Amino acid sequence: MNERLTRSLLYLDGVSVSFDGFKAINELSLTVEPGEMRAIIGPNGAGKTTMMDIITGKTRPDTGTVLFEGSVDLTKHDEAAIAQLGIGRKFQKPTVFESHTVEDNLELALKRDHGIVATLFNSTSADQKTRIEEILDTIRLTHRRAERAADLSHGQKQWLEIGMLLAQDPKLLLVDEPVAGMTDAETVETAKLLRGIAGEKAVIVVEHDMTFIRDLDVKVTVLAEGSVLAEGSLDHVSADERVIESYLGR
Repeated sequence: MNERLTRSLLYLDGVSVSFDGFKAINELSLTVEPGEMRAIIGPNGAGKTTMMDIITGKTRPDTGTVLFEGSVDLTKHDEAAIAQLGIGRKFQKPTVFESHTVEDNLELALKRDHGIVATLFNSTSADQKTRIEEILDTIRLTHRRAERAADLSHGQKQWLEIGMLLAQDPKLLLVDEPVAGMTDAETVETAKLLRGIAGEKAVIVVEHDMTFIRDLDVKVTVLAEGSVLAEGSLDHVSADERVIESYLGR
């Protein structure tokens, strides 16, 4: 095993998967380093969601290598086991406990291993309370902590769900279209929020909003037809004729 493979947090090499004869992922190779934030862009049908499904164990590739932390073969584990390994996924539509307060949502996420019923009857430790305070600050919801999640704006629910993922202490977060439906102000704040998480955690962000991608100011990977079409800064990939033709020019 070479040094780069061992050092990378996430390593995909030659990954392919087909559905009813359609090759959704085609010889995909990608590496993400510890603490790195990476933006993934590409047209609909490029394979972005399938790539995340493979990383999280929802879909098994037909061929290829998918390694986490250098040696853990993710293709050998199911979704629950992969979550336990330290990979968290946030889907486009936020899923929070709307009838509970913001703080309760984070507490439930911290204690998810014990089950919701057990959580409701267990006191929160001092360390857990400290962690909740840190997460509330990170997700900009300290002032809304006692309010029901149902009363948050769409953007704030997205932040709360990111906070619930952080409560699980993942090493890698997969975030799918986090700013869809957000106000301009919330979009700007979300970029700041994710930049604050990166470094401590690795983050993969799938998004169509190019203004938001520019605000992230990170390496961009462009997918098309299940493969990497281009990689580099947003300016670099935006100037690539293949990217313009397949995605940005549409």
